[in-house]
Amino acid sequence: MPLFEAVIYFFVFLLGACVGSFLNVVIARMNTSLTLRGRSFCFSCGYKLSWHELIPLASFAVLRGKCRVCKSKISWQYPAVETLTGIVFALAFWKVLGFTFAVASVLELLYVWLTASLLIVILAYDLKHKIIPDDYAYGFAALAFARLGVEYALFPGIIPPNWHDYLAGPILAAPLAALWLVSRGRWIGLGDAKLMLGIGWFLGLLSGIDAMILAFWIGAVLGIVLIIISKVGKKYGWTLKSEIPFAPFLILGLFLAFLGISPLGFLTV
Repeated sequence: MPLFEAVIYFFVFLLGACVGSFLNVVIARMNTSLTLRGRSFCFSCGYKLSWHELIPLASFAVLRGKCRVCKSKISWQYPAVETLTGIVFALAFWKVLGFTFAVASVLELLYVWLTASLLIVILAYDLKHKIIPDDYAYGFAALAFARLGVEYALFPGIIPPNWHDYLAGPILAAPLAALWLVSRGRWIGLGDAKLMLGIGWFLGLLSGIDAMILAFWIGAVLGIVLIIISKVGKKYGWTLKSEIPFAPFLILGLFLAFLGISPLGFLTV
């Protein structure tokens, strides 16, 4: 990779990490009495952080993962979300833009970044609280559905309407909703079906199926790994009866399918 491109990707990663820092604030304050206004603070002692304690990734490393005042541990969620957002932003830049800088590509990239930010909030919140916020699931679905009409309105000669893209959301959400209904919520949550609605509209029918297959495969692999390392898992409170949120697998499957990884293509070879 040429040095110029490497530098561009590095700065795109930093941009993503900065957005990830803001997403951490959203995740931490969601469904609390706190608003997004006001400086960040330590949840243990109330110490308000200075600007140099809010530098993505670097501040966590310098502070060694502890509050400067009370020395309480800072959650690994913060550097993890910042790193993940940076990586996703860089991969989206590579996939969508690729240094073409056409107007349509730039708009598409901004849309993907916005959508990815919503999904990262859902992923982190579901891991933390084992629930998918309805506002974000519906917001993602609305963005994905609106994109279908906007693309055709802006580029009617390039992107013709496709009926199965409009039906992809309900078609892919239906099996997960059925699993929720049959199991009365024991196997899967209704929020996963709501999330799959947006995934279908975002990716389309075939790539949406790819995302679902990847999600189940990744979840199955993790389940096998947990069985194999059950002795280690018990040390951290993991058991085979632990509730494992499915949304992170669906979102990971979405990202992989978006990057072009297709189990359907593999199975038909």
